[in-house]
Amino acid sequence: MPDPLNRKPWPMKWVALAIVLCIGPYTWVTLHYRKPKDQTFNPYEDMKQRANVMRLLDAGYQRINATAERPAEPQQIVRAMNALASISDAPAGLSESLDVTLVEIPQLPLSFSSVSAPRETASLLPYPIVITCTLGDQKHQLGGAQVFVRGLSVVIVAQFEPLDGELTARSKESPVLITLPGGTLKVGEYTVLLAGSEQSRQWTLTVR
Repeated sequence: MPDPLNRKPWPMKWVALAIVLCIGPYTWVTLHYRKPKDQTFNPYEDMKQRANVMRLLDAGYQRINATAERPAEPQQIVRAMNALASISDAPAGLSESLDVTLVEIPQLPLSFSSVSAPRETASLLPYPIVITCTLGDQKHQLGGAQVFVRGLSVVIVAQFEPLDGELTARSKESPVLITLPGGTLKVGEYTVLLAGSEQSRQWTLTVR
C-alpha cells in the first residue's frame, strides 16, 4: 500500500478541468430555479396557489393558460373564421361548480359587448376568440385568460394586469384576442362560458 504522506497531488490541469465541468451545471441550476428579484417569497400566496390546484384536481378540472393580445385589425380575424358560433347571454359569474371550487374568486370583467368565435375547430389547432369586454376601471387591461375544462364544459376567466404608474386606458372597453393553445380540447361538443361579473356569454363549440 502506498504511503499517504508520499502521495502526489493531482496535476493542476485536472483540478482546473474539474472546476470548469462543475461550473456549467451549477450555473444552469442556479439560473433555472432562481426566483426573479421582484418576486419575493410569499408563504400565504404559495399555500393558496397549492390549495387552488389541489381543489381543482379533486373537482376534476384541468386549468390551461390562454394568451391575450390587442389585435390591430380584429375584424380581419373575425372574417377569417369560417363559421361563427351563435353567442347567447348567460347568468353572471362563474359556473356553480367552479364557484365553489376556487379558493379565491378572480376579478371578472363587467360584461362583453361583442364576442366572436368559430363554432367548429380541429383539436390540434389554436382556437381564437375575439371579444370586446367592459372593465370596472381604466387602470387595468386584459392580459391573459385561464381556461377551466371539466368534461364537456369550458369556462374562460379573464386575467387583468395593472397599468404602470399614472397610465390609464383610453376606454373601459377594448377588443382583445384570446387564443386557446392547440390540443387544449379533445374531440367532442362543448359548452363554452365566458365569465363576467354582471353578464356572461356562452356558445356551443364542436371539436373534431
